[in-house]
Amino acid sequence: MSFLEYASASEAQFDFCLWEYPAARPCAGKLRSISLLAESFAGEQAGQRAMDMMLAIRRGFGASRTVWGIKQSGTEISWELYFYDYARTERERSIPRLIDIIRPWVSCDIQASEHSPYFMFSIDLSRELLVEGGDLKELQMYIGNIGSLVSSGICYGVTREQTRLKNFYFFFDARKEIGEIEGKICSSAYLDAENFSSDSVLWPELRDCEVIVVANKTDRDGVYFSRIKVGQLLWFMKRMEYPENQVRFLEDNMDRLDHMLYDVGFDYRMEDGRLKIIKSSYYGVF
Repeated sequence: MSFLEYASASEAQFDFCLWEYPAARPCAGKLRSISLLAESFAGEQAGQRAMDMMLAIRRGFGASRTVWGIKQSGTEISWELYFYDYARTERERSIPRLIDIIRPWVSCDIQASEHSPYFMFSIDLSRELLVEGGDLKELQMYIGNIGSLVSSGICYGVTREQTRLKNFYFFFDARKEIGEIEGKICSSAYLDAENFSSDSVLWPELRDCEVIVVANKTDRDGVYFSRIKVGQLLWFMKRMEYPENQVRFLEDNMDRLDHMLYDVGFDYRMEDGRLKIIKSSYYGVF
């Protein structure tokens, strides 16, 4: 499957928080990031069915309103879709609306409270779910963390049976708050301070990004680098050993993807005194 979409000259660009940023290069004739997403589907034999679902979501929620994440754990590829509406309880892009849109492909009967002031929610999609359909058993709901000294959010897992706390996210200015970033990373029960170097997490090759996000998760921590350049994305994908087709597609289209900035991240913890990367991801918008 070959799926390429081209940007217009005046097209707005958004990061993985749906915050707009100035394009790094003129956009006209360049590729949209949905082309990267389509290539990942093709490589995992998820095919046209997956793209049909993505395009239906875009029709329902509007262009450049959905963030996608391609995730790799070991050798397994999966996807996550994120839906923002900062109007919160006055939202137009809601959980019930998404469930209705994706019903031809994926069923879901989770009843999330629309009175909760969530500004974003997400769903995880495995290859099996995209190809064969089935039941979506959990989604994530994100609520602001009032009282935090930096921009922060709380993630809850929502199933039919319960709502449970999953993750905390903290957003830092990568250029002005590096001391706070290092302090936040080191404040963790999953690190062995005696054997830990901050460069093992705050990779020098990515530290000149605009925003660094530090996450505290149930059984691990996470770090995200927001608004990196296309060359840095390629470096990240090679270091994390993403599938050859995804890396090759990016290499072959660098000059058609250099107008965008990118977001990447990974989850980690220390085991037996050594840092272990559990999962990594990179992001775009459609």
